[in-house]
Amino acid sequence: MPPDKEADNATLLNSALGQLASDVIGLQEVDYFLGRSGNHNQVANVAAQVGAKDWAFAPSLMGSPDQEWRNPNESDEKVVTDSSEISLPGYGIGIVSKIPVLSWHRLELKGSPVGVLMAFPVDGKMKRFYVRDHPRSALAAKLNNGWLVINTHLSFVPGFNLAQLIKIKRWANTLGVEDKSKILLMGDLNIPIVIFAQGFKWKSLATQRTFPSWYPKVQIDYFLSQGISRRDIRHIEYPHSGMSDHLPLQIEVDL
Repeated sequence: MPPDKEADNATLLNSALGQLASDVIGLQEVDYFLGRSGNHNQVANVAAQVGAKDWAFAPSLMGSPDQEWRNPNESDEKVVTDSSEISLPGYGIGIVSKIPVLSWHRLELKGSPVGVLMAFPVDGKMKRFYVRDHPRSALAAKLNNGWLVINTHLSFVPGFNLAQLIKIKRWANTLGVEDKSKILLMGDLNIPIVIFAQGFKWKSLATQRTFPSWYPKVQIDYFLSQGISRRDIRHIEYPHSGMSDHLPLQIEVDL
């Protein structure tokens, strides 16, 4: 990445993080020492910028999604933290927390065997490309205040992402949190219909079109809960900043 482009990206990121001022941040589509993004540990960089001591990265694939990659195997570290000694570059999701994290947990999610045609902006125009799916995961942080926060980035293949979400919801209730209202599931679900994202027991806490960020048409990013009421949260919206093709989704929870 050219130095001037890297500096511009860092400025955008620092500005956006300064606005958000969140205690817990869920990150999707983040790189771990990939050349395309300047060989940075992006999750650790975000943690340093906001002053958070606890962070974790969960690689969905080893290598770059733009080039050659492989599925994580048994020899790969599945939850990378500041105490890890992983050296292989990867791509996936992460959580950054100013609230101390007692333990990290990961759920493996298989990718769809078939890909789909997707539109991406190229030189100011949307062009379609066939994109194959890759393995996914859910990353959970058990916080010392009794909350469980789960972050994920689901498949873009319709129906397959719904099956992944159902698996995560079942898994969330097995992680030892008795008060289900203290379980928060967030992330890019790639599900544009809120009733499917919610299901029967879970409710969406924020309504906002999040994609694409420069002209948002659909909501595919969510906060889901089994017990929190919308009366107990404040939803904060931010305009397109140029940092991402998704708008940030943020809530404040009344503890």
